[in-house]
Amino acid sequence: MSATLELTEALIACHSVTPADGGCQELIAHRLQALGFHTESVVSGPENFQVTNLWAIKKGKSGDEGKVLMFAGHTDVVPTGPLEKWDSNPFTPTIRDGMLYGRGAADMKTSLAGFVVATEEFVTAHPDHHGSIAFLITSDEEGPANDGTVIMCERLQKQGQRLDYCVIGEPTSVEKLGDMIKNGRRGSLSGKLKIKGIQAHIAYPHLGKNPIHLSAPAISTLVETEWDKGNQYFQPTSFQISNIHAGTGANNVIPGELTIDFNFRFSTESKPEQLRERLEKILNNAGLDFEIDWVLGGSPFITGDGGLATVLRQAIKAEVQVDTELSTTGGTSDGRFIAKICNEVVEFGPLNATSHKINECVIIDDVEPLKNIYRKTLEQLIA
Repeated sequence: MSATLELTEALIACHSVTPADGGCQELIAHRLQALGFHTESVVSGPENFQVTNLWAIKKGKSGDEGKVLMFAGHTDVVPTGPLEKWDSNPFTPTIRDGMLYGRGAADMKTSLAGFVVATEEFVTAHPDHHGSIAFLITSDEEGPANDGTVIMCERLQKQGQRLDYCVIGEPTSVEKLGDMIKNGRRGSLSGKLKIKGIQAHIAYPHLGKNPIHLSAPAISTLVETEWDKGNQYFQPTSFQISNIHAGTGANNVIPGELTIDFNFRFSTESKPEQLRERLEKILNNAGLDFEIDWVLGGSPFITGDGGLATVLRQAIKAEVQVDTELSTTGGTSDGRFIAKICNEVVEFGPLNATSHKINECVIIDDVEPLKNIYRKTLEQLIA
């Protein structure tokens, strides 16, 4: 069994449903310490939701002057779902039919193992490497993400830690290993809109003010509005309503209030304050009495096709002979925090097809090539 597969299995065996780490980071830290890494464990969050974060760094021959490449990821996994629906215990790594099964196999313990073993091989082959290697691992990516990468990035920024490149091990491949990497993500801006009316008996509509009827034209305008055209890296900004609620449950009462949950997934062509202003202008023009609670889940970020993205694509091509597509699709990731302190952030990992699903798995034949791609990236950027 390869060292990468062995470590992947050891990590899967750790019960690490968010925010638990389950001993994963201790296992990783021990391997890195043997290579000369300085490691630090930071526990944060409320007492009933303790998050474990690992920071590790090994400075290169050039010291603070050399480039810094950071591997980032998370040890926490989503809940298993009904155990009886799994073909094997989700925390007992199981190999069958060329696949490795277990919760976190795809998202993202195989990537973490690949990071560690790639680093071990690289340091052994290049003991006098010029650049520095760092790790930032959290157990709060699948949870609220309030006490993980975000606070560690703030901490690193206060300490003046420079980061030049970051590879996040999210599962990004679609049909075959290496066919897609994420070189950015869209921003996420959510709102809870409350439109006020006047409750009344439905048989006497002149005594009431139905917020559903009043808001319908504005809702239509919001759905039809072109917020931006996107650009070479991003799709146009989208506006989506996720929930609508009004009324008491009775069929003879005009509701007094309408609540709408909505979300913008926005490109770098739009700023959150611009989206807020435009949406509120549409509601005001419709004469609505409303209030909105806004939540900015993350700002968009982009790493252009050059530097880290190019080196990673070249490593993929050399290892698995695949031409890689750059993409910014999908949800948010911890890259939104890291991008604030690192100019070049990309995500690359195994196939995403089974992430968060029952019988989550990875292709065994992808495990070593994934590690080799990470190692080749190190060789090109900091050797």
